[in-house]
Amino acid sequence: MDMLSENLRKIFDETGAEALFIESGFLRRYLTGFSSTDGYVVVTPRECTLVADLRYYESAAKQLRGSRVRVVQGGCREALMLIKPYHTIGVPYQHVSVAALRLYEREGHETVDCMPAIARAMLIKTPEELANIARACEIAEDAFLSLLPELKEGMTESETAALLEYKMRSLGASGVSFDTICAFGENGSVPHYETGTRKLRFGDPILLDFGCKFNGYCSDITRTFLFGDDGKHEEFKLLHAKVLMAHELVKERVAAGMTGREADAIARNYLHSKGLKDCFTHSLGHGVGLQIHEPPYLSPRSDEALEDGMVFSDEPGVYLCGKLGIRIEDTVTIREGRVVSFMTKTDRSCLIL
Repeated sequence: MDMLSENLRKIFDETGAEALFIESGFLRRYLTGFSSTDGYVVVTPRECTLVADLRYYESAAKQLRGSRVRVVQGGCREALMLIKPYHTIGVPYQHVSVAALRLYEREGHETVDCMPAIARAMLIKTPEELANIARACEIAEDAFLSLLPELKEGMTESETAALLEYKMRSLGASGVSFDTICAFGENGSVPHYETGTRKLRFGDPILLDFGCKFNGYCSDITRTFLFGDDGKHEEFKLLHAKVLMAHELVKERVAAGMTGREADAIARNYLHSKGLKDCFTHSLGHGVGLQIHEPPYLSPRSDEALEDGMVFSDEPGVYLCGKLGIRIEDTVTIREGRVVSFMTKTDRSCLIL
């Protein structure tokens, strides 16, 4: 039995339902390996079935031939027929509408929440999942390196973001993990800045937070650097070095068994010791997988223990309101108890173009 099949059995057993009924897109992808914008997954004690309509049936049947997943043609009615013999069904409460729950009740089913069991299973990535994330990270880095020589004074943030996204697509990405953040100059002081029309000027700091998807799995990376050196950025360079040290301390010190709170404290305590207590305004990191934000969370409130096979971001940052922002981020995993970065090609130090 492969690892995902084993996880599926654990999910089924832990939920305590007679069958599982899944409509959410990223959960369909996790349970079957097939990506689509519509469809249903029904898990019973005997089998896992993907119900796909005519837009996806041919592709799903071909891709999943010989797998543990049975593919049948149909929609909601056909999926509901598969669970008709079962009274208690597991559905992911976080990802199901009230209207859907009422439909299941009208069909005579009692529902229980299967999302906690699925979330626990998804925490530890399979070798295949790790390979997909690694490839998504490689594409993102290659696109960034390709972008650098093409940055020119007068380009807007939106033009830069579009060019970077084009390059990721050209290198094999199926899409972006999230809307690319491109912030020039003072705009970097907003951690989740909405990319706009600010034009690039000589001497500007540039903050790029971006990522792409490969086989449904995400990457997440941030690099902050200077577009030329106008001799006015000594403060930026000093702060960049402190953020980089916080970033690297996480890689050096985080180990399996630590909680998300303890990991967050490594970066947070260092930045506090440098007089930047009020300047690190978000958590250290978040899980990365089929979703760009998923467990585990590395935050001051997280008591979840980190384990081998988990994937998350390492992204400390410092922000001076209306002035500048610096964030350095890698997607990383834990292997043999220690942090290993997927980002192996790009420089984290204060690059000056």
